[in-house]
Amino acid sequence: MTDQEREEQDKIKQPFLPKDWNEIRINDSWALFKIMGEFVEGYERMSKIGPCVSIFGSARTKPDSKYYNMAEEIAYQLTQIGFGVITGGGPAIMEAANKGAQRGKGSSVGVGISLPFEAKLNDYIDYQYAINFNYFFVRKVMFVKYSQGFIVMPGGFGTLDELFEALTLIQTKKSSRFPIVLVGKEYWSGLFDWIKNTMLEEGYISEKDFDLYRIVDTCEEAVAHIKAFYEKYNVKINF
Repeated sequence: MTDQEREEQDKIKQPFLPKDWNEIRINDSWALFKIMGEFVEGYERMSKIGPCVSIFGSARTKPDSKYYNMAEEIAYQLTQIGFGVITGGGPAIMEAANKGAQRGKGSSVGVGISLPFEAKLNDYIDYQYAINFNYFFVRKVMFVKYSQGFIVMPGGFGTLDELFEALTLIQTKKSSRFPIVLVGKEYWSGLFDWIKNTMLEEGYISEKDFDLYRIVDTCEEAVAHIKAFYEKYNVKINF
């Protein structure tokens, strides 16, 4: 058994080990303070960023990928209409988006997560807006609370997690409406064809839920949808 397998086995067994009430209470109390501390730091730092759009996507996208270049260009174009950019702070798509935001002289925010396989935040985040969290759920609150829109580039489980979290919050009216744009029809069409042909057919979602997002193929379309959404409600972006 490797060290990694042994560590994983210990984590699985941990909840079943005997504990007394005092030990449980102490551990949970300290965890609560850590969680509160992350929320306080996040709120204090993020409250100063101004209007921003979050850009999500894979941490494995290569720099020569068309989606890397598109993420950078979308971020740049967003800064030109008054938005800053929030990313997960990591490499690949996130790095590209932060790079584009800095090129456009807009706020470049990195909301990172401490993971064993992602060493550090990328180099294109504004120093004052570089934040690393230990808890995924705290980080997700920051994305939703301080974003005026989501741009979703091709990605894996983490990207899907953020996408469906946002769709669920809007669908259930736990969050006010904001624009969600998915980039890459070829990448996303299979998933959303299944949603239409299976979930909708089974009655698990409604036809109107398809109005919650837009799938596009170009940088210009992505930025135009964000811009048009706020123009429709007569909101000035550069407040």
